[in-house]
Amino acid sequence: MRIRTLRTSTVLALLVAAFPGETRAAPAFTAFESGQVRPIALSPDGTRLFAVNTPDNRLEIYAVTARGLRHVESVPVGLEPVAVAARNSDEVWVVNHLSDSVSIVDVSGLNAEVERTLLVGDEPRDIVFAGPGKSRAFITAAHRGQNTGFDPQNTTPGVGRADVWVFNANNLGSALGGQPLTRINLFSDVPRALAVSPDGDTVYAASFMSGNQTTVVGPHQITNDGEQAGGIPGPNVNHAGVPEANVGLIVKWDGEHWVDELGRPWDDHIKFNLPDRDVFVIDAGPGVPQLKPGGAGSGFFTGVGTVLFNMIVNPSSGRVYVTNTEARNEVRFEGPGEFAATTVRGHMVDTQISVLGGGGTATRQLNKHINYNDCCAERPNEENELSVSQPNGMAITADGSTLYVAVLGNDKVVVYDTEALEDDSFYPDAGDQIAVSGGGPTGVVLDEQRDRLYVLTRFDNGISIIDTDTREETGHVTMHNPEPPSLVQGRRFLYDASYTSSHGDSACATCHIFGDNDQLAWDLGDPDLDVVDPPNILKMTLNPAEVPFHPMKGPMTTQSLRGMANHGAMHWRGDRNGEGQGANVQPDGGAYSERAAFKAFNVAFEGLLGRDEPLTEAEMDAFTEFVLQITYPPNPHRALDNTLTASQQAGHEFFTTRLTFAVDFRCVDCHVLDPNGNAQYGVEHPGFFGSDGQLVGGEFSQTFKVPHLRNIYTKIGMFGMAHDPQIHDTTFVGYDPSHQGDQVRGFGITHDGTIDSVQRFMGAFSAGPLNGPDGFHLRQEQLDVAEFLFAFDTNLKPIVGQQITLRPNNSAVVGPRIDLLMDRADAGECELIAKASVLSVEFGAVYTGNGNFTTSLTAVGTRTDAQLRQLATMLHNPVTYTCVPPGSGYRLGVDRDGDGHRDADELLHASDPADPSDTP
Repeated sequence: MRIRTLRTSTVLALLVAAFPGETRAAPAFTAFESGQVRPIALSPDGTRLFAVNTPDNRLEIYAVTARGLRHVESVPVGLEPVAVAARNSDEVWVVNHLSDSVSIVDVSGLNAEVERTLLVGDEPRDIVFAGPGKSRAFITAAHRGQNTGFDPQNTTPGVGRADVWVFNANNLGSALGGQPLTRINLFSDVPRALAVSPDGDTVYAASFMSGNQTTVVGPHQITNDGEQAGGIPGPNVNHAGVPEANVGLIVKWDGEHWVDELGRPWDDHIKFNLPDRDVFVIDAGPGVPQLKPGGAGSGFFTGVGTVLFNMIVNPSSGRVYVTNTEARNEVRFEGPGEFAATTVRGHMVDTQISVLGGGGTATRQLNKHINYNDCCAERPNEENELSVSQPNGMAITADGSTLYVAVLGNDKVVVYDTEALEDDSFYPDAGDQIAVSGGGPTGVVLDEQRDRLYVLTRFDNGISIIDTDTREETGHVTMHNPEPPSLVQGRRFLYDASYTSSHGDSACATCHIFGDNDQLAWDLGDPDLDVVDPPNILKMTLNPAEVPFHPMKGPMTTQSLRGMANHGAMHWRGDRNGEGQGANVQPDGGAYSERAAFKAFNVAFEGLLGRDEPLTEAEMDAFTEFVLQITYPPNPHRALDNTLTASQQAGHEFFTTRLTFAVDFRCVDCHVLDPNGNAQYGVEHPGFFGSDGQLVGGEFSQTFKVPHLRNIYTKIGMFGMAHDPQIHDTTFVGYDPSHQGDQVRGFGITHDGTIDSVQRFMGAFSAGPLNGPDGFHLRQEQLDVAEFLFAFDTNLKPIVGQQITLRPNNSAVVGPRIDLLMDRADAGECELIAKASVLSVEFGAVYTGNGNFTTSLTAVGTRTDAQLRQLATMLHNPVTYTCVPPGSGYRLGVDRDGDGHRDADELLHASDPADPSDTP
């Protein structure tokens, strides 16, 4: 790619002589694996294509020509851009998932530049324009974050955890991050996709992990005497006759009752409602946008799916199409043995497009050809080749007759006749499926003028060009990718269903959505396996004897693949581990070895995904190297200056100092908090965040690994817990046995999701045999500890990703935020970069401390903070400041390709700053 103009080269040549290259260490890369939502867009006049370069934190701009795509320029935006939309031919908006921001990019001049940065809620995902003259921008974000200005009410039942921020694009206001016109709260968990009606008067907003009206009955509410006594449905013993532990049971709402797989009701044990509100309908017309009143088909649609990926509206009929999956987590067990016919092996989810209209919701199964009674044929096979998994972005013809779907898990675009889709008369056909090179398609746009599709491919960070007449790929371009080869090579094993399952419809990412989780619990025990002893890494035991691992483990919530480095054995129980493979020393030996633990999951490709054989050792090594690099984002409930509120500080003090229980230990004695790494192990590692990899025997009737606490804030939204005779008695502080009404989640914070909230878990310590004289007696103590846990440390400080744009007229408002970014960089919590467009060329700088910045132009050298700000205040060049992860500042600020030659210097000498092989 070349990003230069004759004018730029001429001006800079007058200023700068030749320069030497610099030798630097390989730049750091922090992997987040953010899911792309709307990664590609066409300009209204069809002359330019805009694509988010997620790993490089940029917007790439291409000229659309008769021969294909020609790269024009690259614009630095925020961290992890996942969506882009062209407001008009002069302005493009980019949603930055990790930066909690939206970059407004002016593309009207000789060179594009960020002219303003809007600040929104946590982890924004999608953007559309609607309303009068499409002058209103709608942006989805989680109901939390440091830039919201509101109390997220983390301990309050019945609060929606999803927001749609609405801005008047013609009047963004003078506030620091823009002044929203309104913010619409959705009664769901975090949101994702948006879509607009043909007339622009209606916006559809989808919940992301919407759930499927399943929840769990706690183990202590169920007799442990088996199915015949009214307990867990059989089998209740493993193949050797060993009884299962006392475990919970997943139940599903059937429209009238909470029932198990036998149809038995459990209504008395569920103390909340779980309404299935999947897609919300917003009136975007005159006045202030708001949710439309009424029920399904008016204010919201139900029965759409469990995990909702993307939406599009038919421009002819106005019907809405939603790509999604429907989980089968109410079905128990995995494994290829005696019980395989009634398990989820090879059939974990149904892959769907749901059609929304005046008549409600109609779901269409996309894998009609799969015979789920026949598992697991050798690959490749004809059935596998027709399958689809993880359908993402969509494009549709102007007449609404043809729908194109990017299928992330099968490296293809699938073409559907919308009439056949709606009346369910379609059937998978190879002629309707277009192979896409590069792999992992996430977004697609249609260029009807040229009979083309443009498809963004995540695996190689590229764009494919497809001829819609011949249905063949005619070209492919790639964007600069700073990811290390280990990330690129290992990513496929997370998503590629055609390779990792026999049917071709399931992959690890089916439940570990974009490397995270699906917010559900699954009962993936296997009655055909043996009881085994846990590894010898017990911190303590709460039972008189060590409790072995029974293969029928009961419901367990899906765990994230993030942040597993340095946290030892895996799964809730630590039953995936490397016992016997080395010395028992942290961080990499024996049962503490994360690599050995993750490689132990190889059996799941056969036992769960239904593959005909496990991955090879080399493939599992590549997958392991990829996964162990994925990290958690900064905590959105912690102040940007990394301080704690009074309540959080009180909770921290209790967590780290208060002795509890009769055995006198502190919370931190089990849940180790050491963000900077523990020197006793004599190695550098990324610290401990609630877990040091050890186990506790006999907790909740089984042996469990002490869990980390970094993502507990994502589990807010279930309130209402039936009486538990083990932890509730008349002295229980804060326990409310009454029905709690509508809630947004079916699973809570513990391994099986039975305990609904952090404060309820803390309050349990005030009752029962574990109560000590210094236990929780005051509800305020419960709430304080809950607030601290919601703000628990993660691998990155809260300032990472934060950004703001300094413009000629906003220095009074923006100046203090820039000061904060510099302060946190001085504290070592991030590295600060600045970006501007000067003389029509990208100009970058990285903060080096003491108020100085090293610039991307050797001749300019170091500039002070005041001088850099003058670019905006005096020379009218907007400057965007961004706090980036430690170790990445030099690369992101001044040497994009890490070749030792600064970016502006390369532009001067006609070499490409995005190509390390092209140097001056």
